[in-house]
Amino acid sequence: MRLAHFIQRYPPALGGAEAYFARLSRWCAERGDQVTVFTSNALSLEAFWSRRGTCVPSGVATESGVTLRRYPLWTMPGRRWLLKPLSLVPNRLWQCLTMPCNPISFAMWRDAGAAPCEFDAVHASAFPYAFPIACARRLARHLRVPFFITPFLHLGDPDDPHDRTRGGYTSPALTWLLNEADGVFVQTPSERDAALAFGLSREKVILQGLGVDPQECTGGNRVEARRRWNLPDDAFVVGHLANNSWEKGTNDLLQAIERVQRPIHVLLAGPQMPNFTQFWDAFTRRHPSLSASEGPPHPAVPFAGAQAPRFHVRRLGPISDADKRDFFAVIDVFALPSRSDSFGLVLLEAWANGIPNIAYRAGGPADIVRHDVDGLLVKCGDIDALAHALQRLHDDVDLRVRLGIDGKARLPSDFLWEDKLALVRQSIMLRVDNKRAETAVRPVPNVVNFS
Repeated sequence: MRLAHFIQRYPPALGGAEAYFARLSRWCAERGDQVTVFTSNALSLEAFWSRRGTCVPSGVATESGVTLRRYPLWTMPGRRWLLKPLSLVPNRLWQCLTMPCNPISFAMWRDAGAAPCEFDAVHASAFPYAFPIACARRLARHLRVPFFITPFLHLGDPDDPHDRTRGGYTSPALTWLLNEADGVFVQTPSERDAALAFGLSREKVILQGLGVDPQECTGGNRVEARRRWNLPDDAFVVGHLANNSWEKGTNDLLQAIERVQRPIHVLLAGPQMPNFTQFWDAFTRRHPSLSASEGPPHPAVPFAGAQAPRFHVRRLGPISDADKRDFFAVIDVFALPSRSDSFGLVLLEAWANGIPNIAYRAGGPADIVRHDVDGLLVKCGDIDALAHALQRLHDDVDLRVRLGIDGKARLPSDFLWEDKLALVRQSIMLRVDNKRAETAVRPVPNVVNFS
């Protein structure tokens, strides 16, 4: 097949959707497909709207058998204030193109309308970045080929009818895009139910899910990494790997740690978002003995109460693949109290290492983690409940071991990449074949010869 993939960024940019589309593109290319990726040249999310963001060179290149078309982005001072009123124009396509968070590239829109190559299908991701998806729709309509979306819907707190995360991912313009697609790949039953609630037919919605390759995230050196990161051999370590932000639950995790009446070390990995940076500044003002991630272990931080427990926080920032293996090797519990995960691939990586998970009962993690079977789920935003779950796993080593083992046991049957990627490719091939069959049997109109 000749496949066109549209994605807001592509590795080396960090992100779950970015990593997934890179994996899918390489996998299809290895099976003989001609894959072209249309993406921006942004490296950081900030580059979508600011010239201060980091970028890689634009242009056309080939990586691992995949053709990459990286497009430069349009930015200008006051861009957000210009787009906000423009996005209120009551036209769904126009709204998709003018969302203030968008990576906007006029060259990508131009090429999508001119079809630089012939393709059999077009596949795009991820919400809420609608501009590349709208470009994908434009190309598919121009070529009259099937159009697919993997939206990675972030559904937020199911108990909050006004959840701002869900609102940002399910706006009328974005749900219009879903209905324009010929197929929509969803990751969990909750995401499938949400898509059906938007009016999509059951035939259009394909329940997929993600996988994990244990070789990519296991095999770290616990002893050496604890020494390198100044973690005592006998310390109880809670790990958190994500964009450090309110949406991913980083702020909530540290607030919960404040309330745990036990000594705990927290290892934060991943890039820091502005709302976490602001929180961290206030957090360290409350606890002046906390230092930056460099240096020796943080000194004890006293709590109110008779037991006077302690906690330490170490920030690693973005980590390499080798460091990720060490990260999972040194931690005892993985915490992802996220409001904004459509799936939570890192949960599978924790299980691959036999590590139990703690997550909010929100979004994809609520469908993946089975409470008290292979992890613990707590009500979204309930800091006390999160603190209780952390303290429970601190105190009960046998529970930690059981949850980690039961989670790891699910991986070979439920979360194999080969199965997940094959489902995507086969679903696209089926619709491509059906489209060709429809075209082949379409009747030719009668022609009257007046000669």
